[in-house]
Amino acid sequence: MGINILGMGSYVPEQTLTNDDFTRFVETNDEWIRTRTGIRERRMAGWEPTWYMGKQASLRAIEKTGVDPDEIGLIISTSVTPDFLTPSMASVIQYEIGANNAAAFDLNAACSGFVYALDCARRYLETDPSLKYVLVVTNEALSRFVDFKDRSTCILFGDGAAAAIVERSDKLFSSHIASDGSGARMLFARSLEVAPEIAVESDFDDGFPEMDLHHLYQNGKEVYKFATSALPKAFEISSEKAGVTKEDIDFFIPHQANIRIIETAAKKLGVSMDKFIVTLDHYGNTSSASIPLALDEAVDKGIIKRGMKIALIGFGAGLTYGGIVMEY
Repeated sequence: MGINILGMGSYVPEQTLTNDDFTRFVETNDEWIRTRTGIRERRMAGWEPTWYMGKQASLRAIEKTGVDPDEIGLIISTSVTPDFLTPSMASVIQYEIGANNAAAFDLNAACSGFVYALDCARRYLETDPSLKYVLVVTNEALSRFVDFKDRSTCILFGDGAAAAIVERSDKLFSSHIASDGSGARMLFARSLEVAPEIAVESDFDDGFPEMDLHHLYQNGKEVYKFATSALPKAFEISSEKAGVTKEDIDFFIPHQANIRIIETAAKKLGVSMDKFIVTLDHYGNTSSASIPLALDEAVDKGIIKRGMKIALIGFGAGLTYGGIVMEY
């Protein structure tokens, strides 16, 4: 059984930060950022909570498809930047969009979240005949844990949300999701700490580098090495399962982390960059929202059309990675 993306919606915050704006925070310039990342601007959530962005993207997907929210049976939200430790973003969004009959939970696979969530949605649809629609929401406010004093990371990230309404189908669909936990310490952000009232002396070392709470740590060199291998691998395994080759794919939609990563992955696959959808120049790295934002934009522009074969390939903290080959 495959799935059909019935329709999508997107939302990005009002505030735009160009590369020149970062000269107010750190020692950098537009050329330095563009030549190393391919990014020239990104959106930053000011007053918009993460759940609000997810709500807006979901409502736009509902409007495009004409689906009755009461017919949505499951909501999966992917976010590494939830507004609350509990409740889930999915539960808040469920109420906000009036999906009264939906179960709801969050899935955290970092930047691979959309690939993981589509894989999860397919499995739920396959095993529960009563389930008609699944809403996958990717909502990220990475500006919440970016250290704006660290020029190597703060320039990379942006905020935004995208949503997809999914139904069962006999269309082509194949997926591969995986994780390499040995790289967990290469990309992380700490959340909670022990309260001073119950703290005890210990020489325990968890192996993670020292980093302030809620600030992102990234070992860029190691993440780059992982990503440039993981993206081709994710496609090769998922395409082999589907019985298709790279020549059969109309467009590749990769995680939008860095233009050099995408170019290196394309070279390893032996695929022209013309077949890669790239939106990081105006969105930056929006974590789990990056693939669906790029997909939705390409569909709206008429670049990706019904019946085309597409490959979604992502990687992220964990270190996670995954690929999907499907007919749009």
